[in-house]
Amino acid sequence: MRWTLKPEPQSEKVNQLANELNVAPIIAKLLVQRGVGTFDQARQFFRPSLEDLHDPYLMKDMDKAVDRLEKAIAEGENVLVFGDYDVDGTTAVSLMASYLKSFYPNVATYIPDRYQEGYGVSYQGIDFADDNGFSLIIALDCGVKSIDHVAYAKAKNIDFIICDHHRPGEVLPDAVAILDPKRADCTYPYDELCGCGVGFKLIQALAKNRNQTIYDLVSYLDLVATAIAADIVPITGENRVLAKFGLEVINTNPRPGIKALIQNLKRQTLTITDVVFVVAPRINAAGRIKHGNYAVELLTEFDLQQAEEFAANIESLNADRRDLDKQITVEALQQIIENNEQERFTTVVYQEDWHKGVIGIVASRLTETYYRPTLVFTKSGDKLAASARSVKDFDVYNALEACSEHLEQFGGHMYAAGMTLKEENYEKFKDAFEQVVANTIHPDLLTPEISIDAEINLSEINPKFFRILKQFEPFGPQNMTPIFLGKDLQDSGFAKKIGSEQEHLKLFVRQQDSEGFGAIGFGLASKKELTDTKKKFDAVFSVEENEWNGTVSLQLRLRDIKND
Repeated sequence: MRWTLKPEPQSEKVNQLANELNVAPIIAKLLVQRGVGTFDQARQFFRPSLEDLHDPYLMKDMDKAVDRLEKAIAEGENVLVFGDYDVDGTTAVSLMASYLKSFYPNVATYIPDRYQEGYGVSYQGIDFADDNGFSLIIALDCGVKSIDHVAYAKAKNIDFIICDHHRPGEVLPDAVAILDPKRADCTYPYDELCGCGVGFKLIQALAKNRNQTIYDLVSYLDLVATAIAADIVPITGENRVLAKFGLEVINTNPRPGIKALIQNLKRQTLTITDVVFVVAPRINAAGRIKHGNYAVELLTEFDLQQAEEFAANIESLNADRRDLDKQITVEALQQIIENNEQERFTTVVYQEDWHKGVIGIVASRLTETYYRPTLVFTKSGDKLAASARSVKDFDVYNALEACSEHLEQFGGHMYAAGMTLKEENYEKFKDAFEQVVANTIHPDLLTPEISIDAEINLSEINPKFFRILKQFEPFGPQNMTPIFLGKDLQDSGFAKKIGSEQEHLKLFVRQQDSEGFGAIGFGLASKKELTDTKKKFDAVFSVEENEWNGTVSLQLRLRDIKND
């Protein structure tokens, strides 16, 4: 494990901010690292407001999208809301459909079948629209590369409005409007929205057109926050505002579908992390195991009893997903060992009967094990389909682009992508991908990294410090939970291994004459000998609250331990 200490910000800037805000220098340092350098920026960071959201009409083509939708509504056209089968897609479809249906009845939804149709806009979906009299399709979380599909629809007199956040190709589809902040010709001030976030900007523009304000749309933010969490987009700018207020909705008055998913949780307040690990996998399970329609049904249902039935069904699908995920991960790890491929720069595995719905999760598991750019392939019709996952700071999308001569299609982001290829091209692609990564990846990137915000003395950790730290939430990419380095720590003789398999480590640590803190290190039992009471050690940790027998105290959540 590599420990990397973030660069020290300018001390004058840190001290000035600490004085202006009346906070400890360590807090000011964390803020400056996050691009918060002035009193006004700090106020906006600590007190996000819905008023901070940008005017949706700043987005390229927004006026065209609204005009076309208003025309459809005025003329009684049938509108089909189309979206991908993952969390971002299904929440976006649920958001758009439930908003439109609040004042216009001729709206239906369509989620492509992961196995029959694959990712993105499908010819089958367009045929469905044609057969059922839909003249306008709103594509969410997909479509920006669907040039042939949009042309096919146009020939059938079906218009497209595209709301996407993926990188466009050099040529854009011939749609009525393409809302995508990543368009080269779009000057929208924030380009890190997820697909559901772009959809929200469209309903924000429609609402503005209908004399509604942003406060009339708050009830939809539980969906947007869920998509932001699941799609691992930066928690900065608009995403931070949308996530914060969306979490408030989830914790106070969520829609029945989300309420049904979380009501058995033994937590008073859900965080973004809970949404990532509890809510998102269950919504995803529908599209992975059966069909994304199940997720849309759940998220657009307003009767709690019916929503609970849908949630129970999805819970069952999620249990199936977990079983498949475990089984395929074991088979994939075995394949890597049998083929003696542990020392490669990439991990690429294929088995034709692996379930297509979980290969993305398996790719993530393999990345955790071997820490390499990873592709997991399975058979999909007469082609092979794969999910890609990357390691920190390596752009797997660019690597795939460099091998695109062997691919049928591909799309995605820096850290996650999907692709298809002909079976006869598998070995050629596998070799080419290995070569590209070997030639372009920095060797350091093949070792997991802990990025440390700052060194801290334990004496600086107190309830006031933690209260301010809590206000840094919601955490996520580019605003991660602060990680600290503590040097010359000693255990007070309480070190012990805990857990059903004795895999965790529990300590009580001190530093010189400071007050001691309880510390827990999940999966760190193998480091126990480094904490012998006669030895001093360095540790990397975050700070959290621990509640035990009604008593709340601060504890250190250990990430790694080293000593000389």
